[in-house]
Amino acid sequence: MLLVSIVCGWAFLNETHPDKQPWSTQEDLDNTNVQTPLIETASSTFNAPADLAHDSYGTFDQIQITQRADAPAQEVRPKVFNKNVVMFIVALGLFTYHSMAYDHLLPIFLQDQVTHTGDVTIESLPTLSGGLGLSIKDVGVIMSVNGIIALLVQALIFPLMAHWFGVWKLFVFVTIGEPIALFIVPFLIVMSREYLYVGIYSALTIRNFFYIIAYPLILILIKEAAPSPSHLGKINGAAASVGGLCRCFASPVAGILYGLGSDLNFSALAWWAGAAVAVIGVFQLAFIHRQKKMRAHVSAPTAWAYSDVDPSNKDEIANFHIESDSSDDDDNSTV
Repeated sequence: MLLVSIVCGWAFLNETHPDKQPWSTQEDLDNTNVQTPLIETASSTFNAPADLAHDSYGTFDQIQITQRADAPAQEVRPKVFNKNVVMFIVALGLFTYHSMAYDHLLPIFLQDQVTHTGDVTIESLPTLSGGLGLSIKDVGVIMSVNGIIALLVQALIFPLMAHWFGVWKLFVFVTIGEPIALFIVPFLIVMSREYLYVGIYSALTIRNFFYIIAYPLILILIKEAAPSPSHLGKINGAAASVGGLCRCFASPVAGILYGLGSDLNFSALAWWAGAAVAVIGVFQLAFIHRQKKMRAHVSAPTAWAYSDVDPSNKDEIANFHIESDSSDDDDNSTV
C-alpha cells in the first residue's frame, strides 16, 4: 500500500503541485486556497458537490467563500507552522497514541484469563483484574464485527453527523467522547457472561463512533489550517511523522502498563492511562481558536424549489450571503 501511495503521488505530482502547473499564472495561485478543488466536477454547476472543510458540508447549494474587507490582510509569506497547524498536529499525535493503544490492548484483554469471580460488589469494583477469557476464535469473530461496525460508521454515520453539526462542532463533540470509550472497557470484566457479548459490541460501537469520525475530521482541519496549498506537503509530512512516532510508542507503552496492571491486579491501568491521554486532547481544545473572517455567498441551485415564496421574488431568494466574524465558541452570524 505504501508503494502504491508513492507511485500515485509521483504520477499526479504535476496536477497537484502549484509550482508544476505552467498553465496557471501567479494570480491564479494567489487566489487559490485549500477549499479549491483539484479538478472541477462534471456536473451542471461545475462545482464540487460538498466542501468538507466548511460547515456547509453536504449541501447542494453553490457556495463561494470570500474574505471580508475588514478581515486582516494575509502576510506575503505566511508562517507554515502557525499555531492552529501545530495544535492540530499535536491533536493528531494524541489521537494516534490512544487509538493505537486501544487496538493493541483489545485482543489481549479479550483473551486474558478470568480472575474476577463471584458476585459483583462495590468492594470488588476497584480491582478490575484479569480479562474476559475468550478463545482465539471468539476474538477473531469480535474483531471482524468490529471492522463491520467501523465501516458502517464511516459510510453512513459520518456524513450525516458532519452535515448536522459541521466539521468543527463535530470534532469537539467526538474529542470529548473519546475518553469515555477507553474508560468503560475494563468494566466488561464484571458483566454477567449472559450479557457479555452485548457489552463488548456496545463498547466497540461507542469506540468506533468517536474514533472513526475523529480521524478524518483532524485531517480536514489540518488542511483548513494550512496557510497555502503549496505548504500542504510539508504540513502533511510533519503530521504523518508525528502520527508514526506516537504509533511507535503506543504499543510498547500500553503493553508495559497492562503487564504492570496485571501484577497489581488492576487491569484498568493501561486503559485509563490511554483515557488520560485522551483527556489531554480535550483540554487542548481550549487552545485552538478558529477565527472566522469570511463571507459565504450561497446560491440555491433551483430558486423555484421554494414553493411557499412568490415566484416574482425568485431572483431575490436565490442568492444571499452569510457574514461571520467570531470564533467557534461564540458564533455571531448575520444573513
